Amino acid sequence: MPGNSFGGFFKITTWGESHGKALGVVIDGCPPGIELDEEKISAMMARRKPGISKASTSRKEPDKPVILSGVFEGKTTGTPICIMIENKDHDSSAYSKISELFRPGHGDITYQSKYGIRDWRGGGRSSGRETVGRVAAGAVAGEFLKTHGISVQAYTIELGGVKAEKRDMSAVMTNQYMSPDPEAALEMEKRVTDVIKKGDSIGGIVEIIAKGVPSGLGEPVFDKLDADLAKAMMSIGAVKGVEIGAGFEAVKMLGSQNNDEILPGGKFATNNSGGILAGISNGDEIVIRVAVKPIPSITKVQNTIDINGNATTISTTGRHDISPIPRINVVCEAMANLVLADHILRQKAIS
Repeated sequence: MPGNSFGGFFKITTWGESHGKALGVVIDGCPPGIELDEEKISAMMARRKPGISKASTSRKEPDKPVILSGVFEGKTTGTPICIMIENKDHDSSAYSKISELFRPGHGDITYQSKYGIRDWRGGGRSSGRETVGRVAAGAVAGEFLKTHGISVQAYTIELGGVKAEKRDMSAVMTNQYMSPDPEAALEMEKRVTDVIKKGDSIGGIVEIIAKGVPSGLGEPVFDKLDADLAKAMMSIGAVKGVEIGAGFEAVKMLGSQNNDEILPGGKFATNNSGGILAGISNGDEIVIRVAVKPIPSITKVQNTIDINGNATTISTTGRHDISPIPRINVVCEAMANLVLADHILRQKAIS
């Protein structure tokens, strides 16, 4: 398996490179009759476009999705949906100067080891730009989820060590870092400004909540819902850790504290499980948090080697994000959409 596809019943295959002519996705298994047009996809993709925050790259891409197949008269037909996004503002000049050097923190050295060849223009397939196809597919999955009363939202709870102490969901779309804490967003802005001056980068934590998920989704034993969600998040290039519900905080609890007591009507007193028990959704909100590493492309001089193994140094110039956050937030949301859509279809197959 080449590893360019994700999902079972709702399956996607992304294609394209950072500085190629275009990128895109093929979606197979989307049910027919879902209302869909390019504007609905564009609305979600606008949240990962370059330039949405001070932490973002200066690369200006319109990211206009073009539906090539699978939609007729504004509705999905049940046949494969192909969506293309052209690259309009790619500039490979900054990369040609370092084409024979391995950038620390990037996949340059591992892609070279695996394939014996690599596209050095912006990282090629390993670039974060690959995620435009995921977000386009996630938008389609999101339209399907709406027909089942399910919604997914991702937001920033930490950036560069600045933590959000509040959870005001109405504030998420009112600040450029998509934080539910407006005061923390102001501190995040200061932190980003300071890091930019130093030629460095930062990471953070994104939280994703899925509401309206029915109980019963998830396949024991190896395709547990939380296992698939974790894989989906870990497949995003900058993500280095995933937790569900209480996550790592659970190790500090007693069993009596961690257990979510069951109330009359099947509700739960707490949600330390993050909405998933034994790999199956329990009807509560699904809560996921992902740890996002700093962008590896920095102007600070670092030690590295060239393709011949000779020691040298490198300073990565060009147009890069300071942090994957907040543009990565909607990618996490898209991947959660895809997993939930897939498991809804799985459940339909057995019920």
